[in-house]
Amino acid sequence: MDNVNVVRHPLIQAKLSKLRDRDTGRFQFRLILEELTALMVYEITRDFPVQRISVRTPLETMEGVELARPVVLVPILRAGIVMLDGVLSLIPNAKVGHVGVFRDAESLQPVEYFVKLPPDLGEALVIVVDPMLATGGTAAHAVSMVRQRGASDVRFLCLVAAPEGVRAFRRVHPEVPIHTAALDRQLDEHGYILPGLGDAGDRLFGT
Repeated sequence: MDNVNVVRHPLIQAKLSKLRDRDTGRFQFRLILEELTALMVYEITRDFPVQRISVRTPLETMEGVELARPVVLVPILRAGIVMLDGVLSLIPNAKVGHVGVFRDAESLQPVEYFVKLPPDLGEALVIVVDPMLATGGTAAHAVSMVRQRGASDVRFLCLVAAPEGVRAFRRVHPEVPIHTAALDRQLDEHGYILPGLGDAGDRLFGT
């Protein structure tokens, strides 16, 4: 699918398999989710722009680099919040926004209930994160919220995606790259990804 990047690194795929396992407990599920997110961010930031800086080592001055633009992380509440530590472990100076969107159980449509974002999004590289891209409505709505507030360079990061969700997302945001560890088979009649990993929020928080 156009503009969809499936990261097939062996470490990512091995950890994803453990995340899918129904016998993986809540504590381990959370740790693996954070580790997977950090590995994914490492892969998707390969083309981030840098600028030259002067660095003084204990022996001499040399030329180094730093990120040329600010980075803003935007987790979709609630499960996306657990992905933050994985990203911040690699980009500790990143700013963090929050978007609250949930999928209505009956209509499967997104419902917005909270948004708090840093200023000057137009200057930043914005990464919207959520563990799952199922129907695509919640992710597309969250990205729309970010773009309406000035973001121009946006990427969406998830761990598991369904083809139906990717197509729905692409219809609204064809220019926004999707980065995922797996593109699964399909959605079931309740909007859950198959084979998937269950409801990430429920598995994270014991609900």
